[in-house]
Amino acid sequence: MTDEVPLHLAVALDGAGWHPAAWRATDARPGELFTAVYWADLVTEAERGLLDFVTFEDALGLQSAAFHLPDDRTDQVRGSLDAVLLAARLAPLTTHIGLVPTTNVTHTEPFHLAIGIATLDHASKGRAGWRPQISARAADAAHFGRRSTPQLTDDDVRDSELIAGRLRPLFDEAIDVVEVVRRLWDSWEDDAEIRDAAAGRFIDRDKLHHIDFEGAYFSVRGPSITPRPPQGQPLVTSLAHASTPYDFAARGSDVVYVTPHDRVGAEVTLAQVDDAVEGAGRNVRDRPLRKFADLLVFLDEEPGAAARRKAHLDDLDGAALSSDAEIFAGTPGDLADLMLDWRTAGLDGFRLRPGALPHDLVAITRGLAPELRRRGVFRTAYDTTTLRGHLRLQRPNNRYARTR
Repeated sequence: MTDEVPLHLAVALDGAGWHPAAWRATDARPGELFTAVYWADLVTEAERGLLDFVTFEDALGLQSAAFHLPDDRTDQVRGSLDAVLLAARLAPLTTHIGLVPTTNVTHTEPFHLAIGIATLDHASKGRAGWRPQISARAADAAHFGRRSTPQLTDDDVRDSELIAGRLRPLFDEAIDVVEVVRRLWDSWEDDAEIRDAAAGRFIDRDKLHHIDFEGAYFSVRGPSITPRPPQGQPLVTSLAHASTPYDFAARGSDVVYVTPHDRVGAEVTLAQVDDAVEGAGRNVRDRPLRKFADLLVFLDEEPGAAARRKAHLDDLDGAALSSDAEIFAGTPGDLADLMLDWRTAGLDGFRLRPGALPHDLVAITRGLAPELRRRGVFRTAYDTTTLRGHLRLQRPNNRYARTR
């Protein structure tokens, strides 16, 4: 490793891969998508490559070829496991890699979200993260029957700023959700548990706190039922494409994933993120925001092989792959060149979406990661045991302990 700040590297895991026809690849494992062993193999492979963390996708409705509407297609993967429960199952099978599930915050109570992620942090001994996600599809609300959400149009989804504006109330609510979750994580002080059997005192009740949150969308009294997580605050991450989600990230996230399509685009996007951070009044010295770029990748050592493999999957699906993120098909060396070029825009790391699993994950861990090590920009071993430690983020103080 050089004296340069290390490059951070994460992988976004989703079903058989991010290409909708990936389940039909010759080395895919479609019969195992809903088994623990399949996911255990993927995550242990990611840890073997010394990656910072993995993320798990989740949703409240079946996957769809359209962003805003359900469909009746039967030629693509449909169905998924609960991301938080899956991450908890994988926690004892790993020792270093961070585990970051996605959860919906539009139709889920903040209290349940808080204790679920706190429990994951305890189960993983400090390796939990969280990606709060709003419910952008109106059809998802029908699963709960409590509220309705805006029905997006085709015009909406063609413009990232327009769609973010339509969904602004859901993002405002999500900001409150994150704030409540963070307060609940702090509602137990670190030394609230006494566990003195002889004296008959298990907890110090003065070190459990009502958070007494009152907002426009809900009120939560607290305290949590789960002691403060090992990291104090598990990492909050978010995906952002436009000004409204940039603002959400600036207010509540520790890591933001952005989706530029070239280095110049990365510079423009990061400038917008920095403006949002300044507008939120965030002290980046005390609360830095790590910035990752998402890339959807197909990797093979032989030049041209990845592009041919992607083209074959496109033919199987009947359409060329499209994505919010840049799509890369090439060699690990070529991808390393791109990443180091984009890094100069101010990125801290990358979250890679493997086009097909397990093929492209193995290419990341056994091709790309060694290439980055040879260039002196990626770790040769884990030197910390928590996700905050991997990203060089301090364990925060408890807000209630400071004021008491």
